[in-house]
Amino acid sequence: MERLSAPRFKRLLLTGAAGNLGRVLRPRMKHYCDVLRLSDLAPMDPAGEGEEVVQAPLEELAAMQSLLKDVDAVLHFGGVSIEKPFDVVLPANIVGAYNVYEAARQRGVKRIVFASSNHVIGFYSQGETITPQALPRPDSYYGLSKAFGENLAQFYFDRYGLETVSLRIGSCWPEPTDRRMLASWLSYDDLERLLVAALSAPVVGHSVIYGVSDNRSTWWDNSAARHIGYRPQDSSEPWRAQVEAAHPYVDPSRPEVRCQGGGFVVLGPFEKDPAP
Repeated sequence: MERLSAPRFKRLLLTGAAGNLGRVLRPRMKHYCDVLRLSDLAPMDPAGEGEEVVQAPLEELAAMQSLLKDVDAVLHFGGVSIEKPFDVVLPANIVGAYNVYEAARQRGVKRIVFASSNHVIGFYSQGETITPQALPRPDSYYGLSKAFGENLAQFYFDRYGLETVSLRIGSCWPEPTDRRMLASWLSYDDLERLLVAALSAPVVGHSVIYGVSDNRSTWWDNSAARHIGYRPQDSSEPWRAQVEAAHPYVDPSRPEVRCQGGGFVVLGPFEKDPAP
């Protein structure tokens, strides 16, 4: 896609740079800054021109204080990105999110783009359309951690003036592969458009935005995204016939079909044997 017009940053930080979306965003976000600092615990490719690569654990505040030095804005995509037991989700997604925000406050960072998730509202029905103001109904420990992150963002804005755009990302894949994704799909190009809008809008406060393309069918009212200038240009519609042919029937009595969160609503429980 053609690069978007946006203010140029001296240094952006992308956490979760070794993840699925982090690897997609690494070459894209370099166009909007002099230096892109990349962080993860997993191995990453060596730093290229205009890059800094730093392995840093989210659950350690001192590591985050060092990581956020001289950073203009943060794209926080780090942490556990799938459903896991709570004791796995807790350090990276809850303690880690706090550490990122506290380090950002201490370092004077003015804006964070927080990769939240549609799983914050996964127990809403696919038969309704909801706004960003809908009360959270997390479908998983993962979704619960993202709801915490959104509340954390609101607190840090209200208390300290640190602005955040919380993105309830849908299904960000090269193309939609099932009927659920016909409503939840977010293209890589639209993800880039969304991030650039979130970084460059002059005032965002704490904004909750659905990360979704301009799909014909959707469960999310994204009219609130207009104030940051997000205009999706892609749609799942070119894949509709292919997807519906591959999945001609769905059973609406199944919770993973009935609920917006799909398969996440039936994962677990992750039980441990009780102590003797």
